[in-house]
Amino acid sequence: MESQNYKNHRKFYPPHHFIYLPLLMGMEAFGIYNIFNDKENELIWILFSAVIFLLFYLAIMLRQHYALVLQNRLVRLEFKQRYYELFQQRSDEVEGKLNFDQIAALRFAYDDEFKELLYKALHENISGDEIKRSIKRWRADHHRV
Repeated sequence: MESQNYKNHRKFYPPHHFIYLPLLMGMEAFGIYNIFNDKENELIWILFSAVIFLLFYLAIMLRQHYALVLQNRLVRLEFKQRYYELFQQRSDEVEGKLNFDQIAALRFAYDDEFKELLYKALHENISGDEIKRSIKRWRADHHRV
């Protein structure tokens, strides 16, 4: 498996991203095409296109919503656990000062860099993307949605 880093850390689910969604987009394009080229059945093609659009919208929104809400909760829990292991203190106050992007970015850093980048996030308010770009030794996460 290729070593994970900033450039390749995004993840795709092939059946969803490369089969189901393109199929829906193709069907939507076909429906819209027929709205303009099949005047005899125009209303049917409008209804067809509306249904396909709703399926497309629901497929994207529900899949992302459920997965991301759960993943975000786990990332926050991981941050709390890691903070406690490193500092022997609860993280409630610190977590309240960070936004989610910063918390999520910190999980890619090993412990030595984690402390340094956490300090920068708290005192210099660097963004999650800046945190990721600052990581010298990337701690891969192959279990994300």
